[in-house]
Amino acid sequence: MKSPPSGWPGPVGEGTIPSVEQQRRPWLVGRRGLLRSAFAVGTLSLAPSSLDRVHASSVQSVGDARTAGVGGRLEPYADVEHSAFMHGVASGDPLPTSVILWSRVTPSPEAVPGSGLGADVTLRWEVATDPAMRDIVRSGNVLVTAATDHTVHVDPHGLAPGTVYYFRFGVLEGELAGASSPVGRTRTAPAEDADPGEIRLAVASCANFEAGYFGAYTGIAAAAARGEVDAVVHLGDYLYEYASGAYPGRHGISRPHVPTWEITSLADYRARYGNYRRDTELQAAHAAAPWVVTWDDHEIANDAWEHGAAGHTPLAGEWPTRRDAAMQAYLEWLPVRGAAPSRGGRIYRSLRFGTLAELHMLDLRSYRSRPTLPRVGGLPPTMMGSEQFDWLSARLSTADTRWNLIGTSVMMAPLNMVSLEASVRGPLATMTGAAEASTAEGEKAAAANPDQWDGYPADRARLLADLSRHHPEGRTVFLTGDIHSEWANHIVHDREVVAAELVTTSITARNIDDILALPEDSLVAATAESHIRTHNPHVAHVDLDAHGFAILSVTHAGVTMRWLRVDDIYTRGSGLHAGPAATYDGRAITLV
Repeated sequence: MKSPPSGWPGPVGEGTIPSVEQQRRPWLVGRRGLLRSAFAVGTLSLAPSSLDRVHASSVQSVGDARTAGVGGRLEPYADVEHSAFMHGVASGDPLPTSVILWSRVTPSPEAVPGSGLGADVTLRWEVATDPAMRDIVRSGNVLVTAATDHTVHVDPHGLAPGTVYYFRFGVLEGELAGASSPVGRTRTAPAEDADPGEIRLAVASCANFEAGYFGAYTGIAAAAARGEVDAVVHLGDYLYEYASGAYPGRHGISRPHVPTWEITSLADYRARYGNYRRDTELQAAHAAAPWVVTWDDHEIANDAWEHGAAGHTPLAGEWPTRRDAAMQAYLEWLPVRGAAPSRGGRIYRSLRFGTLAELHMLDLRSYRSRPTLPRVGGLPPTMMGSEQFDWLSARLSTADTRWNLIGTSVMMAPLNMVSLEASVRGPLATMTGAAEASTAEGEKAAAANPDQWDGYPADRARLLADLSRHHPEGRTVFLTGDIHSEWANHIVHDREVVAAELVTTSITARNIDDILALPEDSLVAATAESHIRTHNPHVAHVDLDAHGFAILSVTHAGVTMRWLRVDDIYTRGSGLHAGPAATYDGRAITLV
């Protein structure tokens, strides 16, 4: 184990940050903007949950001419063959001999997501070694009902490790008999004792439907088609629960949420997932590679914790009812192995990729204490809960892969924004969820974020002490989302590097330039990034204004994250451009 190297990227110059009004002047050069507004609270719908269920039966998909709803009936795809499977196909949680296969069938026009309507349907599922589906190696029948919103999960087993497969579903009975889903592509994990040499993971987070288009998902699909992605790791905020217009992008609403009110009931959450999954770019990414997912807060409510949320009030009903509904819809609509913690299950889990890496996906919402600034006296707040912490500690103590990858939905590294100029400190504090805290000199500064690991220092210190004890060679990498920006952080314990943290930016959820209507590449962003590095020497890279995703390459020599940025999230079909890359070799992060 080594101390933080003296060669870490440091300050690139400090200066006075121009005012927001000055930054809006057209002659200033842009630099793209900062983070996201994690504490923005959505407008609460005043409709009772009983009305929500009625409304959900007449929701309409919007935004894409192919997926527009008419009179409460989902208009089929122009491709009649796929009209019963208008939400696409997906796969997830790959094992060496199996992978979850997912789809949703629409047995009749009124059976929209969340309606509770529609007859039972028997589907045929098939797995083949070729995209033409000629060499069928596994198949079977499954009954799909309204009890699961007509979603289907199949765990086929008996597949070969480390192998690309193709799959589809077909309707066996009723008026839609003979209808077939699109063909999906998936991949099993390597055998547990195999050395794959390299694994490549697309890493994504934070997709706000109203804030822009999902060009990042098209980029993921294209990379998977080129053989550059073995699996997709999604770190939370798969959707946003807000009412339409409560959390828009820079140019307002690119396309409205369905339903338009803040979602609180099971019917609401199902309808919102259904609307997201009509997006063809998201469908393409799901159909191209298996996904490994966890939830953050917006799958339920803003800043959720075990017994409530900042974004939940009595107007939305009882918290346990809302939480259980959100979790049920998530588990129905995502290709995940797991059960809701509220029903005695869990979604924290480990997936192994041969001898090269083990991926531990954490659940940082179901067990956490109420977020608060650190205080003296009483029990320290917990992020993970005792059972999840003990599980992860045990997995790490016996880990025998070259790398430990830990999927965490909020940032692990501390973030100090002391002395940041007020013109940026306020918006930055709002977007990171930071709270005003006093410095040693008594100056007020946004210096702590109770919703991230900063708010749970005892859990963080215990976890890092475990890493220091079990893996002094520094072979752990945290993969993080949530903060709507790019980061590469050295994780330090007792003045020694014990891990790295690589953070992906948002798919569309807004940055500071979106909120403040600043030009891209603004001096506000450039100076704020410099300030962050000055006061946070563990930060090797920070870019506060890009939207996109990242590709993680894991080899024996190191773990490299390459950030890919969408040119313009407000233009459908926008392209991508390459950002920087960061490599961690177990000792330090190097920027490429």
